[in-house]
Amino acid sequence: MGKFVAVFASIPFPIFAALYCILFGLVASVEISFLQFTNLNSMRNLIIIGLTLFLGISVRQLFNQCSSPPRLGLVHTNTGWFNAFLNTIFSSPTTVGLILPMLLDNTLEVARSKKDREMSWWVKFRKFRVDNRNE
Repeated sequence: MGKFVAVFASIPFPIFAALYCILFGLVASVEISFLQFTNLNSMRNLIIIGLTLFLGISVRQLFNQCSSPPRLGLVHTNTGWFNAFLNTIFSSPTTVGLILPMLLDNTLEVARSKKDREMSWWVKFRKFRVDNRNE
């Protein structure tokens, strides 16, 4: 295990930074490509996407500002581990961007239909032998 770690430790920082940029650029583009299956003419879906992008950045910023050394974070309970747990979860934009759209998509009832969510598109992929693209 030590030699494996030594290989990663010997990678120069500019190469590591370039790989980091490429990796997260690829992850972001794959996430955006999933939007092709949604109905972007629906105001419900546009609200969910816009609110997720905005709150994914701003909630993280709020939690990071309140977690500076003089403060302990936004969550204050008698249990220290629970405070650290929630402050860590909500200071990650990826986690906020995962929790919020799932919550909004499953609770927002404004003109909700299976066509808006494009659930009918995924039906053919539920069983392995139904569609040639599954093989």
